[in-house]
Amino acid sequence: MIGLSTYAYFWRGSDLVPQPMTLDDMLRDTAAQGVRLFQICDYEALTGYTDEQLAALRDLADELGLTLELGTRGTGPTVLRTWLRLAVALRASLVRSMWTAGDDRPDAAETERRLREVLPEYEEAGVTLALETYEQVGSTELVAVVRAVASPRLGIVLDPANTVANLEHPADVTARCLPFVANWHVKDFAFSRKDGWVGFALTSTPLGEGRLDYDGIRAALDARDGGTSPVNQVVEHWLPWQGDPETTTRLEAEWTTRTISELRSKNND
Repeated sequence: MIGLSTYAYFWRGSDLVPQPMTLDDMLRDTAAQGVRLFQICDYEALTGYTDEQLAALRDLADELGLTLELGTRGTGPTVLRTWLRLAVALRASLVRSMWTAGDDRPDAAETERRLREVLPEYEEAGVTLALETYEQVGSTELVAVVRAVASPRLGIVLDPANTVANLEHPADVTARCLPFVANWHVKDFAFSRKDGWVGFALTSTPLGEGRLDYDGIRAALDARDGGTSPVNQVVEHWLPWQGDPETTTRLEAEWTTRTISELRSKNND
């Protein structure tokens, strides 16, 4: 299933624009584009929602025909239990998280201990916890922990663009993580020279205009199980600020539309 993330609305939902989009606005915009999945990722305000607000959000998603997924950071049991509670309330079947969160940077042994403590609760609730690939933790180490825990409700969110900053090639990361991929952040990326040709910038682009080998990753995922269990493909962006709110938000919306169109053509959707 093709989906959008709050990261596709990074600037439009920011306080830097005159009228930032609310979470409800993002859901409505997602549905208006014919997309049926929305991942509420790193949206910390959700932890302050009352039961009534959560029910209203779930009702809106139902009205719009949207499936919800959630995303947080860290592996602390309190954090993971909080987001499991939210997932159950919103009928979200997946919670994306990350190995580290701010100053909380546990080693592999501690991360494994935390996951073993909490995962039985995810298993009982039927919710998958998926840890994202990113530059602060090597994919080899990430896969080793996921394999060691060996829970049917522990997987990996594949985002090869993140791992480039750790000098990991996207194809290598994909091959390494392949057996455990439960979700895919589709974010094309490109390198460009900075002003004065001093250094490079790594930013995203609309799908098909950068360095992401989408077709290769898709083929690998399909070959894993004969294409019988496709993972959700969630659109994200790394769009730099364009100097003013109007230009930035317009470009963000254009990138989203172009990426959705490209995904639909590649998925015969």
